[in-house]
Amino acid sequence: MLEALLVMAFGAVLLGAALGYAAVRFRVEGDPLVEKIDAILPQTQCGQCGFPGCKPYAGAIAKGEADINQCPPGGDEGVRKLADLLGREFKPLSAEHGIEKPKSVAIIDENACIGCTLCIQACPVDAIVGAAKQMHTVIAAQCTGCELCVAPCPVDCIYMEPIKETVDTWKWKYPVIEIKRAA
Repeated sequence: MLEALLVMAFGAVLLGAALGYAAVRFRVEGDPLVEKIDAILPQTQCGQCGFPGCKPYAGAIAKGEADINQCPPGGDEGVRKLADLLGREFKPLSAEHGIEKPKSVAIIDENACIGCTLCIQACPVDAIVGAAKQMHTVIAAQCTGCELCVAPCPVDCIYMEPIKETVDTWKWKYPVIEIKRAA
């Protein structure tokens, strides 16, 4: 019995060491440029750019496979930030990929919802909760306004509500420059 436990413990230590070595030896570093580009993108995961999410689009921009003006939710402000980061010329938003709209959040008319779960399946950020044949609702703080839940709804009970500009939702359009005073 004791011998079996020692053999198992030795095997576990040996496998743990091998996994630790493999994790260090074969570690893949992320591209810092992709991370910077992804940080600028709005994280709506809407796919309007032609890519399945913001991270794949950022990777394509970094590789030169996609243009910087394909993100309607990011708008002209996002294109400007990407142009500044990459040292490229500003281009207006590509009409082929959509138009810039005000930031919005999905709202479900809970009285009309039939609980089909199609909206839950379509939501890329899991902002919709509910169960089959039960009413669904949107967690507004998690909703990115991508509109992907609207089309699959068979009873048209989902609509987009523009987010009103308040102190909490308002953002500076241009970066704030700090002025340091001499001591």
